[in-house]
Amino acid sequence: MRNDPASTATAILHRVGGPANVTSVAHCMTRLRLTLADPTAVDEEGLRALPGVLGVVPDGPTRQIVLGPGVVDEVTKEVAARVGAAGQPGPAEARLKAQGPFRTALRRVANVFVPLIPALIGCGILAGLNGLLLNTGRLPALTPALSAIASAFLALIAVFVGHNTAKEFGGTPVLGGAVAAVVVYPGVAKVTAFGTHLAPGQGGVLGALAAALLATRVEKWVRGRVPGALDVLLTPTVTVLVSGLVTLYGLMYAAGAVATAIGTAANWLLATTGAAAGLLLGGLFLPLVMLGLHQALIPIHTTLIEQQGYTVLLPLLAMAGAGQVGAALAVYVRTRHDVSVPTASLRTTIRSALPAGLLGVGEPLIYGVSLPLGRPFLTACAGGAAGGAFVGFFAMLGTKVGATAIGPSGWALFPLLTGNRGVGPAAAIYAGGLLTAYAVGFTATYLFGLPRGPAWRHRRDARPGRVVPPA
Repeated sequence: MRNDPASTATAILHRVGGPANVTSVAHCMTRLRLTLADPTAVDEEGLRALPGVLGVVPDGPTRQIVLGPGVVDEVTKEVAARVGAAGQPGPAEARLKAQGPFRTALRRVANVFVPLIPALIGCGILAGLNGLLLNTGRLPALTPALSAIASAFLALIAVFVGHNTAKEFGGTPVLGGAVAAVVVYPGVAKVTAFGTHLAPGQGGVLGALAAALLATRVEKWVRGRVPGALDVLLTPTVTVLVSGLVTLYGLMYAAGAVATAIGTAANWLLATTGAAAGLLLGGLFLPLVMLGLHQALIPIHTTLIEQQGYTVLLPLLAMAGAGQVGAALAVYVRTRHDVSVPTASLRTTIRSALPAGLLGVGEPLIYGVSLPLGRPFLTACAGGAAGGAFVGFFAMLGTKVGATAIGPSGWALFPLLTGNRGVGPAAAIYAGGLLTAYAVGFTATYLFGLPRGPAWRHRRDARPGRVVPPA
């Protein structure tokens, strides 16, 4: 039975110091992210003990509260309504000043790209459907329309990146979008920089990100120096002019070189060290998800999709979730004869979280099962490494597996799969990787993930059904 979102929101706010202590409210697919004025006011144990809270990740002044897909949207709305009524929030700079520079940079990049994920998923699925129709020759009258719908967002994604970048870094969003639009404007083909004509889209999302960052800095500099009566005229004009010229005659070329290097490096990595690269990426991705740092990979995925039509990294990383599913299944089987209340609660958690895990949402299993128990988290990483090595091995043989969009993984990634040899081989290799990760995660956890007998219960709280994350 689902908890009432309003009650959950009230309980969460009570344990983080009240609405007045919250300076920012955001969410991703599974996590409510609250930035706090005073992180020491948080009742960490009480927050983790709330029904419906699957885990809590401290991140400087931010608390990432894992609620699961669907639920997080409803609870976030209730929390935002209560925080808004309390007169929050403050500026982005104040919200992030307590974090280190590296974590701050990653968090802000994630804040730029995470809001774009729903459109990337929807357009990616439509692109895959359109490709299937083209390959089979069905509904030829519909494919041009599907192509236009699926491609339009990606063609203009630079504008959205610019808008979100300026918003995140304290500039005027529409000015960030206006400068970033230069990157994709067809007329840039008439501009010569460094001895060559520019190409529309050169630099992609990286160029748009850099252009909007520059626009924000220029806007702030100009606004602090012009009279108030001229601000409405001079500030936007100088911002667009200066940032636009620097974008045309520097940033597009530089960002294009970086984007090309990313694509070249990804292809080389898989072609020469595919199995080893897959082993490493698949094995290390769960810790990134645990820390909430996986969102920082979105610009790389997006760059690869812009260049090649798909990202070859996502199917490798998706193996981590499959290893997690195998590990959870092993825990479920190993505890089937234990009738104690804590074990019954654990098995209930596994049953409720497995559907989301199969669809690539791993946080419920991470925070509800493997991480609190300790060793199953490591054996789940082993499963992800094995699945990644399987997919990477076929890349070494010349068959690459890619995803036309980012966001889902697990079984939900199948509609987005493609590759250099078509959808069929890509889907078959990806399925083989999932099965490998399931099997290795299950076997490693069954054999090594839990001590024999009831000794594993020392990892569990005395309160029925609650799991204590490791210190």
